[in-house]
Amino acid sequence: MEETWQIVHIPDNPPFPPDQQPTVDAIASLIDPLFANTLVRRLNQIAPLENLRHVKRVHKKFVQGGKTQLSVILCLASQNGNQLDSIQNDVQELMNSYQLSPFITKVCKYAASSKEEWEEQCKLWPTSYHPPTYNIEGITGFSQEDSQSVFSFMKYAIQLAKSGDNLEVNAAVIVDPSVKQVIAKACDQTCSCYNPKNEITLETSCIEKLETSVCHGISGGALSRKEHSNGFPAKSEQLYTGVSCLCPWGWAEQESDMSLRYCHPLRHASIVAIESSAARDRLLFPSSGKTQDKSFEMDHMQSCSAASPAKRQKTNPTNIQVNGEDNLDLNGEGCTRSLSARPYLCTGFDMYLVWEPCIMCAMALVHQRIRRIFYAYPNPKAGALGSVHRLQGQRSLNHHYAVFRVFVGTDI
Repeated sequence: MEETWQIVHIPDNPPFPPDQQPTVDAIASLIDPLFANTLVRRLNQIAPLENLRHVKRVHKKFVQGGKTQLSVILCLASQNGNQLDSIQNDVQELMNSYQLSPFITKVCKYAASSKEEWEEQCKLWPTSYHPPTYNIEGITGFSQEDSQSVFSFMKYAIQLAKSGDNLEVNAAVIVDPSVKQVIAKACDQTCSCYNPKNEITLETSCIEKLETSVCHGISGGALSRKEHSNGFPAKSEQLYTGVSCLCPWGWAEQESDMSLRYCHPLRHASIVAIESSAARDRLLFPSSGKTQDKSFEMDHMQSCSAASPAKRQKTNPTNIQVNGEDNLDLNGEGCTRSLSARPYLCTGFDMYLVWEPCIMCAMALVHQRIRRIFYAYPNPKAGALGSVHRLQGQRSLNHHYAVFRVFVGTDI
């Protein structure tokens, strides 16, 4: 049934052949080496290369006779009209002062992700190359057992996204992959009418329970999906207005409906799932005092990383019942987890999403130290992990996760 399913890694940067990397135009000029330091300092002030930090400002070249020839990037070229006529006034004054003769050159748009890319980039203009300093396991392939686990959790998320009023919403499922258990789950709650009526009870469940629940939902006709060539399920686009990451302003259009109990623009599925995970930790691991909490958090902030297992705090687990729809049964029948340790945020956990998250949700998952993210359908207008942006490739972030798209088959 899952022969057509695939797990595809979404790289940090768009994949391009080394000799076909995207370029942008820049305005450069030959300079006297005696004035190089002065010019570079001034240009960094009046025309910084904000989005091209990997591009070196100066190009050093050796010419006949052993002499050194220096060229410097003055500024980026305009994409409209005569590029040399669009130079900003400060740069133009600098050119006049040092009698510089500008010319157009091409530089690579993205930082090199491999040594091969870097070598090709330097043929146009010198760039910097910094090999990744982080390593996330699991991006080189999945065993058959791991693949089946990923498919089962994704099916669970897709079933959860089915709304009672025939509107699609996004669903988020946080999973501890070390024991294959659901930590938290949620759907979009930007408007109360989007909450699914047949939501499955939240529990720390094992993969066998998921298989039974999901397969029953599929065989019962609850889900029926086929994909268009653009990656969207073959349904009317009106059914996707409830997906918060796809339609972030959908809540405003529904706010005038007096039948709604509330509208909250920030309660996307990922945010609600994070909130549920935090509430679960507070119930399972009650704190003995604020001082202990602070020392615990500081200890884990200094030592956690994307590839390391979750740091934990010893505790004595007891039976905890949560009133309402969500029920955490720590000592129920079937697979039960040894809850003798407390995770730091969501370190080491996986997130399953039906739809690719927006920037807000993707950044929230960075802060939560999620290890891997799996999503089924792209977000062509606001996707943060492959469709529009690639937040996982931002080197300035202090945490990085691996991102995968799960291509679902026609059986779901």
